[in-house]
Amino acid sequence: MNIQAHENLKSTIWEIANRLRGPYRPPQYRLVMLPIVVLRRLDCVLEKTKGAVLKEYEKLKAQNMPESAMERVLGRVANPQRKHPLYNVSPFTFQKLLGDPENIAPNIVSYINGFSPTARAVFEKFKFTDQIEKLDASNRLFTIVKAMTDPQVDLHPDRIDNLQMGYLFEHLVMRFNEQANEEAGDHFTPREVIRLMANLIYTGEPEVYKPGIYLEIYDPACGTGGMLSESERYFKGEPGGDLGHNKSANLALFGQEYNDEAWAICCSDMLIKDEDVSNIALGDTLGDGKTHDGFERRKFHYLLANPPFGVEWKDQQKVVEREHKELGFAGRFGAGLPAINDGSLLFLQHMISKKHPYKEGDENNVGSKIAIVFNGSPLFSGDAGSGPSNIRRWIIENDWLDAIVALPDQLFYNTGIFTYVWLVTNRKAPERRGTVQLIDGTRFFKRMTKSLNNKRNEISDEQISHLTRIYDNHRDGETADVQINGDTEKRVVSRTFQNHEFGFLKVTVERPLRMNFEPSAARIAKLDGQSAFINLATSKKRKDDNAAAREIAEGREQQEAIRSVLTTLEAKGRYMDRRLFEADLDRAANRAGVKIAAPVKKAIFAALGERDPNAKECFDSKNRPEPDAELRDTENIPLPETFQMPKAFLEAVAKPENAAHKGAKLPMFFGPDKPIDHLITAMQPTIDAYMAREVLPHVSDAWVDYDKIKVGYEIPINRHFYVYKPPRPLDDIATDIAALEGDIAGLLKGLVA
Repeated sequence: MNIQAHENLKSTIWEIANRLRGPYRPPQYRLVMLPIVVLRRLDCVLEKTKGAVLKEYEKLKAQNMPESAMERVLGRVANPQRKHPLYNVSPFTFQKLLGDPENIAPNIVSYINGFSPTARAVFEKFKFTDQIEKLDASNRLFTIVKAMTDPQVDLHPDRIDNLQMGYLFEHLVMRFNEQANEEAGDHFTPREVIRLMANLIYTGEPEVYKPGIYLEIYDPACGTGGMLSESERYFKGEPGGDLGHNKSANLALFGQEYNDEAWAICCSDMLIKDEDVSNIALGDTLGDGKTHDGFERRKFHYLLANPPFGVEWKDQQKVVEREHKELGFAGRFGAGLPAINDGSLLFLQHMISKKHPYKEGDENNVGSKIAIVFNGSPLFSGDAGSGPSNIRRWIIENDWLDAIVALPDQLFYNTGIFTYVWLVTNRKAPERRGTVQLIDGTRFFKRMTKSLNNKRNEISDEQISHLTRIYDNHRDGETADVQINGDTEKRVVSRTFQNHEFGFLKVTVERPLRMNFEPSAARIAKLDGQSAFINLATSKKRKDDNAAAREIAEGREQQEAIRSVLTTLEAKGRYMDRRLFEADLDRAANRAGVKIAAPVKKAIFAALGERDPNAKECFDSKNRPEPDAELRDTENIPLPETFQMPKAFLEAVAKPENAAHKGAKLPMFFGPDKPIDHLITAMQPTIDAYMAREVLPHVSDAWVDYDKIKVGYEIPINRHFYVYKPPRPLDDIATDIAALEGDIAGLLKGLVA
């Protein structure tokens, strides 16, 4: 292909788009230009056989053949080489539309309705008929159609083949979405981020280079199809560029998208390249009660996604929670649920459910690999035992997390935050097993000459290659020369860790409650603020005023009797032991014939007691030290090197009957509830050693509440690449301050003069 002609064509189409200015703003150009480009391409594709198709159509109509039966017949007449039927049975072409300017609007609608069912469905989701009315009313419709019919916009397949047309269409999608930068982040991932993901996911995968290999690639949040197109480009190459890594590979592209326009754009690209549009499902991947997973029970070889992050999943909450509760690990969300304000980890669990099982040397169990873009939240959000922590734990302890690449900030159109590419696979190379590689790619960028909303940085092809090599090298401590504040510095950009290094035990450390008790007038008066004591003089007999009054009067008498009992103890002064105070209280109450219920006694302890580090410990009814909630603390204890997920869990997940039976509810050996006893027993030596070393030397009365221990996982990637820089010497700072003071004094002197 002539690259210069290709560039000219892109420029020409953009010039045509500018004719829409007035009734449309630049961010709205795509509403017209994307469907009109698709329409013109299809017009050119079908031009040669249009007469034969119309003739066959009339013949089939005369035979009363239903449209569903016509589709394959007419598709073969239109182009026997196409795998997916595409034809048009209206009498119109772009050229004929120009012959009747007065009726161009109804005629173009009739033209669109004449397409084969798949193409019609695409234009329905574009909602192009709405734009036809607007274009006709503003006298732009005939102008745009005429401009697209110009020989300079020759989209005939003899001039531009399907793959090249796909590249042209992708460029237009990108450019129009850049114009709509306030919305672009909703469905558009920067092309260089996708290229990086494609390079990373296929690196270290020898199978992808086998001649004729069949691969299924899936994006559950496909938007306009960028991930799928870039994967195809990785294998097939692009016009005027590289030749591709495996041109003979047979690729089947699958995706799902909930936004109508994005789905139509993606399907248009697939339609143009003669790929199966039915592989792109329309609807909510997670499930919102109306739509659901479009590829239930299907597995894929490679999965890529940039799911919406930082977005609530309330619309999907009922469906997701029901699947989590009823199916457990037999469904998609067995490991846990993230916070309601960010559903990105739900997409990762969904993708993991789509992976092929893996068994080394078995061609029927080839495994899968995933690349997914996240913000920082999935790295560390959620406390130990929470949904996000359990999801991380599930992935890491199954040895699926391969690598995480930290990307620069200001890469995306609608946000300037840092993002991260996670690589997840169940077929790690032997040298990667049991480890996770962290890569600091935050300095791998170049400034754009012109920013696009929040996008001010981009990753060059050279930097993509460099990051891919770092991943492929898998070296701990690998360094690179990076730019920091305009200076070149050598920094560590790759670290490798054992899986257990991301885990920790969250241990609740208790200290005993120590209180003194004093039956003084001031403390007895505090009883009036205790609800259990107040309730003595209240009544629930709302319908009988007399009975209620008697009950209240009796309660007040009881309150006064309790005060009198406490007053008799005032002479004994301050108690430093609650057991002694309680014994004296019980004796005094018995002498006075006053019964003190357990809730009221607790109210007395609360009113007359004050925390006192010099007092004796308080004990509960089972003679155990009572913990002081105000002194309660937690310690995060790193998991020991020998830690493994309970074997029983792994064996249960591996059973074929559990994987196949949707109703199976596999045992949960971790989660929001406390871990099982044998896990605590296994961890106790580690916990006791930590307490003896780190806690007891400082607070000798502390103990561990083993019923509250939880296992947590987090990935503090920034901490591992942090480089401490000591502050400048004080003398240097003082010298600079003195110099600035001198400058300021000189300026002020000039003003006074």
